[in-house]
Amino acid sequence: MLRADIHRPVLLGSAERALFLAAALAFVLPPLSQPPLAQGLQSQESIDAIVGSDVKTEETTKNAQVERILAAIEMTQDSAERVRKAFTVNALEIVFLPDLGKGSGAIEKVIEEHEEDIEALRDSIEGSAMFYHAIDSREILLQDVVAVEFSSDDSATIFVTGDER
Repeated sequence: MLRADIHRPVLLGSAERALFLAAALAFVLPPLSQPPLAQGLQSQESIDAIVGSDVKTEETTKNAQVERILAAIEMTQDSAERVRKAFTVNALEIVFLPDLGKGSGAIEKVIEEHEEDIEALRDSIEGSAMFYHAIDSREILLQDVVAVEFSSDDSATIFVTGDER
């Protein structure tokens, strides 16, 4: 063998190039043709699996629920901690309060007094897949969350401002 043969680049013929291209395409194309295996978070099945229970909604006036709402706001620090620690709830209800924030009543005053605690609760909800997807699936903004009430049977009620969507 001549020394010049050692440094000569290898040139592929058209048949070898075609074979190389076919092998490369056989490796790359199958993953592209398969649908993604992960389920998107926009599907109702995904949201139900994350939340773990049906999300019920109700719309009422603030005057019909004054005592409950005031008690839930007073317990906001404890609720924020429970939201962070909870990984299941037996039932989850979202209560829309369309007249909340209109006027200056007892609830609005207590909301103003507990604004920092309510902000901590919103942060806890944002960090909880279960609670966040429950409100997000109903197109509720975190800023609309006023309080969360936990009952002894491990059910939770989220009070939000605005109309039911």
